[in-house]
Amino acid sequence: MKIVIRYLRPFAALVALALVLLVGQALGELNLPNITGDIVNVGIQGGGITEALPKQISGKGLITFTRMMPEAEGARFAAAYAAKPGGEALPDAERVFELQTDPNDAALSLLFGQTGSRILQGAMAFAEQQGALGAEAAASAAQEDLTPARFYEFAAVLMMEPALLKSAPVSSEPMLTEQVGKALIKVFYDDLYENYGVAEADTAKIQKTYIYQKGLEMLLLALACGLASVFVGLLSSKISAGLARNLRRAVFAKVQAFSKAEIDCFSTASLITRSTNDVRQVEQFTLMGIRMMAFAPVMGFGGLVMAIRTSPGLSWIIAVSVGALLAILGVVLIVVLPKFKRLQGLIDKLNLVARENLTGLMVIRAYRNEQHEAKRFGESAKNLRKTEHFVYCSMATLLPLLMLLMQGMSMLVIWFGGKAIEKSEIQVGDMLAFVQYSMHIVFSFVFLAMMFVMLPRASVSAGRIKEVLETDITVRDSKTPAAFPEGDATVVFDSVRFRYAGAEEDALSDISFTAKPGQTTAIIGATGAGKTTLVNLLERFYDVTGGAIQINGVDIRSIPQKELRGQIGFVPQSQVLFSGSIQSNVAYGAADMAEEAVRAAIETAQATNFVAEAEGGLEATVAQAGANFSGGQKQRLSIARALARKPKIYVFDDSFSALDYKTDAALRRALRQSTEGAAVFIIAQRVSTILHAEQIIALEDGKIVGIGTHKELLRSCDVYREIAESQLSKEELA
Repeated sequence: MKIVIRYLRPFAALVALALVLLVGQALGELNLPNITGDIVNVGIQGGGITEALPKQISGKGLITFTRMMPEAEGARFAAAYAAKPGGEALPDAERVFELQTDPNDAALSLLFGQTGSRILQGAMAFAEQQGALGAEAAASAAQEDLTPARFYEFAAVLMMEPALLKSAPVSSEPMLTEQVGKALIKVFYDDLYENYGVAEADTAKIQKTYIYQKGLEMLLLALACGLASVFVGLLSSKISAGLARNLRRAVFAKVQAFSKAEIDCFSTASLITRSTNDVRQVEQFTLMGIRMMAFAPVMGFGGLVMAIRTSPGLSWIIAVSVGALLAILGVVLIVVLPKFKRLQGLIDKLNLVARENLTGLMVIRAYRNEQHEAKRFGESAKNLRKTEHFVYCSMATLLPLLMLLMQGMSMLVIWFGGKAIEKSEIQVGDMLAFVQYSMHIVFSFVFLAMMFVMLPRASVSAGRIKEVLETDITVRDSKTPAAFPEGDATVVFDSVRFRYAGAEEDALSDISFTAKPGQTTAIIGATGAGKTTLVNLLERFYDVTGGAIQINGVDIRSIPQKELRGQIGFVPQSQVLFSGSIQSNVAYGAADMAEEAVRAAIETAQATNFVAEAEGGLEATVAQAGANFSGGQKQRLSIARALARKPKIYVFDDSFSALDYKTDAALRRALRQSTEGAAVFIIAQRVSTILHAEQIIALEDGKIVGIGTHKELLRSCDVYREIAESQLSKEELA
């Protein structure tokens, strides 16, 4: 995956911004369960009261409450309050007192909560003794339905029965102490609001305000997380799409720079797959990876920390769930990963078969072999389908298993959380938050598992892309380039040898001849003699293995490829036309070519008639691969394309085979005038095409077996004579 990291560097700033937003989103979502817990614990159960001590208390309440404490502790608690100014004439019991210290003072709040707990415990004991209420009803009356009147009633009873107060146990549970303390604060505030008219002690308003504030905080935080998620989605899409664009551009540029030796190493179908499907796999992995690489770890680790902090006693449920999750994912990954690695190779094969069928469609129909080809394609498609079906079915089982695991975990949390709530070990809001943290942890592992599932396929695809990008190019421009020589081109092959990579023998050996300007050099020989290989060396589609090819004394390996090929008009053996117009095809490589030059080239190529008859003339549409033209018409347009550039060297690789004899003769006459002063190479199968060439080279098994004119070779070269006699009558030979 180093190739991905390398091509992500231009997007480093965007990646960093996305990571920052992801971390912020994760932290925000980790705080949402806390707010939910606060709304339940504080807003609903605690009446919206956040302080541990009443900020204000009536004189009656303060006096009554301090009497329930030991003398020293009562004096300490009373000293924390001072009467509000303005009621000096009233007795202390009728005045309002304000807290003078921190409302969350740990020592005083513990004293306040424990005293309140003792009062309630004593009241419940008295209610049970009198038989007026059962234990559960007494607890409910003492805690949930506690009003100022009931509190003062309990206090009056306990002051008459001090033994009950002294024997009441002091709670060691901080949570229970806190809950009792908040219940008492609500009592004292209700007392102030109902009996003293203190507006800020309205507990209904306090509760509503707290819930609204927390709800607004939750809404804003959720909105911020949503916006962060949207921006991360936009950034990750931009980064992954940009990465895919750069990879495709790099692969395309690299393939454009390949010589035929490198192209031979990769099949066309494989190169298409690598630049499309493989890049797509890397793009998808990057898209998901950017969104998950920071979010999932932060959510997982943060959720674990928050869950343990919320309820350490329930943490074992997470440990069991994560262990089961890892076991499920481990089994799935072990089974699925090898299949992922096979997929790309199967896609290559399917593309290869499909391409062969499309390009060879007419041959397949001509030989009535449709069923065989359909069977061959079906087998490739079936193998791909079986592998994909297995992979996707395996992955499909993952989601139900994970949902079952999450629901089971929720049941365990609710079951054991309910028991913990009963024991006052946690609050309801804490249990709800714990459930949400558990979900965050599980989903984080699921996201990471999905990334690990995507990683092997993306890694294979990245490796295949890397193979293309890091393939050494055998034909390179010289570090000390030389310009294409001035004047007419004289081409010299000096003891040229060439061997294909991996071959045991040379394809060409000891090739030496000179092609002069203004002359036609024809190359003829049996199939496989090395004719096309020879002109491929001139074009530098391959570099010679030994010897040298020179133009006016300059080795072509020192001339930049673009400059060299710009001076060679090449007409390949298989005619290639591009979708567009006749004008764009003839002027290919020189978009600014004048229309007169295009028409002159078309006229020389004997293509004027059918171009004029085509709808639109020069702007007539050329279908993909020139499918709307005959073989002879495509050959003539290819010849016109070479002529239009007016190069110094022409190469016609069996470019007249689809022409009738009349057109062939007229074209050769026109070519003599158009190519005057240029070195012309003609590779031909028909002897009649090269009868008048100034120099004919006969090849056999990669070696020159004869050089001369037609008449000279008939006398001196057996190979040429056999070819000529097989094609021409005795009268034509004479």
